[in-house]
Amino acid sequence: MTQEQVLILDFGSQFGQLIARRVREQNVFCQIVRHDLSADRIRELNPKGIILSGGPASVYEPGAPHCDPKIFDLGIPVLGICYGMQLACQALGGKVGGGSHTREYGRATLTVTDANSLFRAYPPESTVWMSHGDQVQDAAGEFVALASTDTCPNAAVKHRTRPIFGLQFHPEVAHTPHGGQVLANFLRDVCGCTGQWKMQAFIDETVAGIRAKVGKNRVICGLSGGVDSSVCAALLLKAIGPQVACIYVDNGLMREGETEVVRHTFRDWFKADLHVVDAKDRFLSELAGVTDPQQKRKIIGKVFIDVFKHEAKSIADAKFLAQGTLYPDVIESGGSVDGPAATIKLHHNVGGLPAELGFDLVEPLRDLFKDEVRRIGLDLGLPEKVVGRHPFPGPGLAVRCLGEVTEAKLATLRKADTIFLEELHKSGWYKKTSQAFAVLLPVQSVGVMGDGRTYENAICLRCVQTDDFMTADWSRLPEDLLARVATAIINKVKGINRVVYDISSKPPATIEWE
Repeated sequence: MTQEQVLILDFGSQFGQLIARRVREQNVFCQIVRHDLSADRIRELNPKGIILSGGPASVYEPGAPHCDPKIFDLGIPVLGICYGMQLACQALGGKVGGGSHTREYGRATLTVTDANSLFRAYPPESTVWMSHGDQVQDAAGEFVALASTDTCPNAAVKHRTRPIFGLQFHPEVAHTPHGGQVLANFLRDVCGCTGQWKMQAFIDETVAGIRAKVGKNRVICGLSGGVDSSVCAALLLKAIGPQVACIYVDNGLMREGETEVVRHTFRDWFKADLHVVDAKDRFLSELAGVTDPQQKRKIIGKVFIDVFKHEAKSIADAKFLAQGTLYPDVIESGGSVDGPAATIKLHHNVGGLPAELGFDLVEPLRDLFKDEVRRIGLDLGLPEKVVGRHPFPGPGLAVRCLGEVTEAKLATLRKADTIFLEELHKSGWYKKTSQAFAVLLPVQSVGVMGDGRTYENAICLRCVQTDDFMTADWSRLPEDLLARVATAIINKVKGINRVVYDISSKPPATIEWE
C-alpha cells in the first residue's frame, strides 16, 4: 500500500496495538508482524524502521521468544521497548538480569542524560510508565545510556555504532505524557520517515485496489448499521458504484430507528442498491423460550446466515463479499501472512458466508484502526451521526435483554435505551464516552407509583470510557444527568419502576452484560 512503513515485531505485548496507533498518529504506516520474521523477509518488506514490542517473558528463560539476530545487521533503525530493548541488548553482548531491586511498576521519574536523537525537544525530567521485572544491567560497552530513573540506570540506550535504540519504559501509553515525542524523534530523525501516510491517500489507493481486484463483477456488502460496515459500503460505492449490492437484515433486535437510518443513508443519499430484508418474526420465533446467552448468539448467527444466503442468491453475477474487518481483528486472529497466526477472523455478521457461497473476500478496511475508519467515513460523506455512533453488538439487543427475548421486552428496552442516549446527546456526554446503553434485567422489584405499590422491572444503565475496548472504566456521569435519565425512564417507560447504574470496570466485568 505504501513505500514508507515501519514493522512492529510482536513479542506478546499488551500494548502492541497501542504502539501501532501511536506510529500511525505520526502519519507513518505500520504493520504488526511475527516476532520471528526472518531478516530476509524483512529485507523484502523494506521498512524504514523496526520496533521490537514489549512482552511478558524474560529473555534468559528457556523458550522465551527471540527475533532473528540478523535483523541487527540490516542497517535498518531498531527501537526496542521494554522486553524488546532487553532482547536487542542481549543479542549484541549486553547482560539482562532480574531481582527485587530491578523491578519497576507504574510511574517513575525519567532523567535525560543525552538530549540528542531520541530525546530531542524532550523535558530534562518527566514522568514515564514502567512495567518490568528485568532490566539491562551491563551494556558490555556496546550501548551508551541516554536516560535513567532512580532504580534503572539504563532506562534508555543507544548503540555506539549502529542505529539501534532501547527504552525500558513504555512511550506508547498515556501515562508517559511525552512518549509521543520519543516515537516522533525515532520515526522522523532516526528512520527518516516523512509522515506522508494520510487518509486521503489511503482512500485513493484503496479505491484503485478495489477496482483492479473486482473488475466488472458485482460485490455484496453486508450492512449492519454500524460504523465499520457503513464505511466499508461507502468506500465500495465510491470505487465501483452500481456494482455494489448492500444487504441489510432487519432482525428485530436493532436500536430504535436503525432501519430507517440505513435506508436514508444508503438508498436516499448514496443511491445504493439496498436490499432490506424484514426477518423480525423469524428471529423472534427462533429465540422464543431461550435464556442462555451463548445459545442466543448461536441461534442469531445461524438464522442470519440463512436469511443472508437466501437474499444473496437474488443478486446476479455477484463474485465478491465485502466485510468491514478492521486491523485489530486481523492482528488478534493472525489474518496477515506475516502475522502471528494463519486464519482470518470473519466479521460477526458474515461469518462462514464466503466459503458457503463461493465468494472471494473484499476487506478494504483491514489495515485500519477504529478512529481511522471514522475519519475515512467523514471524508467519504457519511453523516456524523452514523460515523460517530457507539459500537453495537452483533447479536443486537438480544444480549442486552437478559433472559428470554420477546417483542414486548425489546420494546421496553428500546424506549429506555433511546431516552438514555438522547439525554447523553443533549448534555454533550455522548461524544465524551465510548459506549453507552441500557440493559433490561430479568428481575422485578417493589416500587410505589402514585398511591399504589408496583412490582415491575429494572433497567441498568451502562456507560464506559476506553481507548481500545480491551479495558474500560465506567463513566463518571454527572448526578443530575443520571437523575434526569432515571426519572424520564420511570415516567415514560411502562413496566419500569427502578433504574440502576453499573459502576464496574473491565476487567473484572465485561462491557456488555451477556
